[in-house]
Amino acid sequence: MELFQAKDHYILQQGERALWCSRRDGSFHLRPATDLLLAWNPICLGLVEGVIGKIQLHSDLPWWLILIRQKALVGKLPGDHEVCKVTKIAVLSLSEMEPQDLELELCKKHHFGINKPEKIIPSPDDSKFLLKTFTHIKSNVSAPNKKKVKESKEKEKLERRLLEELLKMFMDSESFYYSLTYDLTNSVQRQSAGEREPCPLWQKVDDRFFWNKYMIQDLTEIGTPDVDFWIIPIIQGFVQIEELVVNYNESSDDEKSSPETPPQESTCVDDIHPRFLVALISRRSRHRAGMRYKRRGVDKNGNVANYVETEQLIHVHNHTLSFIQTRGSVPVFWSQVGYRYNPRPRLDRSEKDTVAYFCAHFEEQLKIYKKQVIINLVDQAGREKIIGDAYLKQVLLFNNSHLTYVSFDFHEHWCDAPRAATTGEMQSNLSDNVGQQR
Repeated sequence: MELFQAKDHYILQQGERALWCSRRDGSFHLRPATDLLLAWNPICLGLVEGVIGKIQLHSDLPWWLILIRQKALVGKLPGDHEVCKVTKIAVLSLSEMEPQDLELELCKKHHFGINKPEKIIPSPDDSKFLLKTFTHIKSNVSAPNKKKVKESKEKEKLERRLLEELLKMFMDSESFYYSLTYDLTNSVQRQSAGEREPCPLWQKVDDRFFWNKYMIQDLTEIGTPDVDFWIIPIIQGFVQIEELVVNYNESSDDEKSSPETPPQESTCVDDIHPRFLVALISRRSRHRAGMRYKRRGVDKNGNVANYVETEQLIHVHNHTLSFIQTRGSVPVFWSQVGYRYNPRPRLDRSEKDTVAYFCAHFEEQLKIYKKQVIINLVDQAGREKIIGDAYLKQVLLFNNSHLTYVSFDFHEHWCDAPRAATTGEMQSNLSDNVGQQR
């Protein structure tokens, strides 16, 4: 789709559809493509793949529009549904500020004969200036106010830092995926059990894994069918799709070379080599997400830190098999204070005060997944024992027949030899629980 810059708007256009985003207040408006003629001096900046949403980094700073600048095809799921990974984004300030060099793919219709994006940048001087600053500093006309200037510079510095982190999050982690036709937020089981009535993809999604829900909220609240085209549900996690070919009649090299082995015709099921499509989809919950040592345990809504649902999917001969596994932080109130290596965990609430929130977590889990097996990987004898004991007590108090508890002391079974090289990586999961569907 084409991205246009006008005096008061950024305009996305594809076919007969157009989405106008105000540079004054950040509001979205659906308009026909022919309305581009009414825009004030529209300039085509290039091509983008879609809208992620918008974000405001500080209440005193402008909104920023985030677009998918580049994507990579991961593969196709059963039904010929394409799954893509976001590889690059474009960030536009919804203000009077001129856009930086976005490095967009050029639109052949409007940039015929132009090979370098630099040629369509309105003002090189402004662009050079904006590389150093992301916001305008409003000077006090009556008299210079050092305090206001200092506050403005601090906000500018904060905004620059947050934007850099935003770019790193998308481009370095490579953990954001989407499909225009397939619901990546729901497992095969939930999709098959869902409502049969046709409705837009974004209205079918699992709320836990709709990562850009609030960034795109202004669009979802428009409430007309025309808006569905512009809403792309994005998940944070991991997707890999592979196709395997299995030949059941393939013999070993020794059998092939043996003179006693008579030549055989290559036959197989249905006279073809069966093809298996194997996919791994991990979905990270948007609830209680955060840094490793800053987000631990359960919150007041029963959400646990860094919760991930992983689906292993196999498709063969028009049949699809799906296995679900979940993981998350131990659902009690606990934390790790400090940034030094492996801070000592501590309990933040009493056993009695934790019961209601532990129950809320597993009541939702059992509602979604029915029966569950918990595998607790906490060190049963070391510094993590306090967390493991609290976990077991809560399971006993919950006393639900659909919940099976298994304690697997990871430390006891871990070989000492390679431990020094890998403990830092493994340690992040040792105090976490894994629940898997039977």
